[in-house]
Amino acid sequence: MSLKQIPKQVIILGLVSLFTDIASEMLYPVTPIFLTTVLGASMALVGIIEGIAEFIAGFLKGYYGKISDKLGKRSIFITIGYGLSALVKPLPGIFPFIPAVLVSRVGDRIGKGIRTAPRDALLASYANGNTGAIFGFHRGMDTLGAAIGPVSALVLLHFYPNNFKLIFLVAFVPSIIAVGFTTIVKDKITAIKRKQTQRYSTLWKSAPSEFKVVLVLITIFSLVNSSDVFLILKSQNVSHSGTMAIIGYIFYNLVYAVASYPLGKVADKFGKRNVYIAGLIIFSAVYWGFAVSPDLQLIWSFFVLYGLYAASTEGVAKAWVSDLIPDNVRGTAIGLLTMLSSFAMMLGSFITGVLWDQFGSSIPFMVSSIVSLIVAIVFLFVTNQNKLRPVN
Repeated sequence: MSLKQIPKQVIILGLVSLFTDIASEMLYPVTPIFLTTVLGASMALVGIIEGIAEFIAGFLKGYYGKISDKLGKRSIFITIGYGLSALVKPLPGIFPFIPAVLVSRVGDRIGKGIRTAPRDALLASYANGNTGAIFGFHRGMDTLGAAIGPVSALVLLHFYPNNFKLIFLVAFVPSIIAVGFTTIVKDKITAIKRKQTQRYSTLWKSAPSEFKVVLVLITIFSLVNSSDVFLILKSQNVSHSGTMAIIGYIFYNLVYAVASYPLGKVADKFGKRNVYIAGLIIFSAVYWGFAVSPDLQLIWSFFVLYGLYAASTEGVAKAWVSDLIPDNVRGTAIGLLTMLSSFAMMLGSFITGVLWDQFGSSIPFMVSSIVSLIVAIVFLFVTNQNKLRPVN
């Protein structure tokens, strides 16, 4: 599939994610620095805030995935979710206190929880044997915004040094543009049938074994895939510069954006399982590098590799699940996957913060590296690529 063949609604959803992530990623690398250097928060508190935010988002991803299947509608949840996230973004700029940061992060994640599973199910409904390319394109647009956002933050910090409050206020602008695009998102009428909400236990019993394996192993991996704020803070510790840390994060997002669509097409051709396993191996190498390397140039190189990991796993996992589950329960299945992953990341973020405070930064990175490599090996031996067949 060439880019010219991407469906119009997928392009619109890509634009929504582009502008949303410009706003979100203006704030994402800045928020932990703002919390720790301006508001005096501890690393454990950073982990708690991220954990609470992910917990709420995770629960709602599962809930609204099921509700969208029941109602046979996706677009309304997309508009509501992006709208709520836009409204809470400027709060820390207006009220520069830790509770305001908590409310902003939690509110933003509530919005993400409402929209994520319905949006991903809608994306999958527009695929025609090319879920990898569809999700890869969307992740590429999303992550292009994630590269533009930190650049915008750096420009603002250059002209207005240490004025973090201004960044929270400016981020409101692209958020509103994104909400405007959601108003022209349309459901695919033939995509889903209205049905009674399916219990997770029923889904588990009826789902193919490959889905169960994917669900369990990705959840285990998510326990050691803590918030990216810890990568930013680690690079800040090495460079002694918040700006240099953000530059490394920008490199990561640029690679992620550029590689997502091509790797999605590779996953369609050579198997999503194979691409996902390769991504886990890259993740393991990157986290080991962060654990043992005190060199800033190597840290930036690891950020580049981290972009390849994300492009190999984020959209590919959802495309993989979409191939295994029929459309009328796809919101439920994707919601369950993202819900369990978020819960695991919540716990992982808290543990990472505590381990960092008690033993230094190297230990949590080493643990993540070892566990992710074990998960990759298990994936290799317990899944059979030949058994994977797209669901019509």
